[in-house]
Amino acid sequence: MALRYSNEHIDQAISKVRESTQVIPRVGIILGSGMSDLADQVDDRVSIPYSEIPHLQSAGAPGHAGSLVLGTIAGVPCVLMQGRLHLYEGHSPEAVAFPVRLMRKLGAKLLVATNAAGGVNRQYSVGDLVLVEDHINIAGMSGLDPTRGTVATHFGPRFTPLNRAYDPALLDILEKSATELKIKTHRGVYGFTCGPSFETPAEVRFLHTIGVDAVGMSTVPEVITARHSGMTVAVISAITNLAVHELDSSHITTEDEVFENAPAILKNVTRLVLSFVAAVGG
Repeated sequence: MALRYSNEHIDQAISKVRESTQVIPRVGIILGSGMSDLADQVDDRVSIPYSEIPHLQSAGAPGHAGSLVLGTIAGVPCVLMQGRLHLYEGHSPEAVAFPVRLMRKLGAKLLVATNAAGGVNRQYSVGDLVLVEDHINIAGMSGLDPTRGTVATHFGPRFTPLNRAYDPALLDILEKSATELKIKTHRGVYGFTCGPSFETPAEVRFLHTIGVDAVGMSTVPEVITARHSGMTVAVISAITNLAVHELDSSHITTEDEVFENAPAILKNVTRLVLSFVAAVGG
């Protein structure tokens, strides 16, 4: 399997970004479903549509604006993906990885990712935030790994260690920030499925059995890419719906449910990300 993107592709994308801004970001932030408004908190921001950046694919999922935003948060230079790419849109794992590689080459050493997720853990409620401490890569176990293919030493090593994918020190800072802001959080395990179909009750029970607390259709390919590139990682999952365990449940999970709940949760996600960036970048 040939590698889809080369260092030259990254350089071409960087050249386009540098036509608009010379910001050297320290932090990269990925905004999940319904969370694009967080980019409004960026000072001196420059917004570049994905369509104008060579080799960067368009974001087609609802609630994903599709722009790269550069500026500062609490004085910390940042680059934000205002909308992410998903495998379920038909993008390859390499295409999903590309913007993270771009963030790293622009200068970012820390990746903060947010997402909307279904609550598998029965103790979770809609509106809770989960500080991800580990993941189970269900899609990746079937071969959808963004680092699969020809070895490319300009991106990172052949094999990527993931036993400390979610930096414990950053988790502590996130938790401290949440406590100070009086935001309810859990530490939990995120399960990545390809989507776009929601899980069946049997699949939800399976995920619960193997230790998944929250399930979603994103984030893990980006985390793997970030770790492959030498970045540290912190992830916040917003519980926008509760996964259905029972076969006879009358509740039907829909995308409308997710997008209806996301805006109400956005306020706490925004507050936590702003506090966290100030704490780690100050």
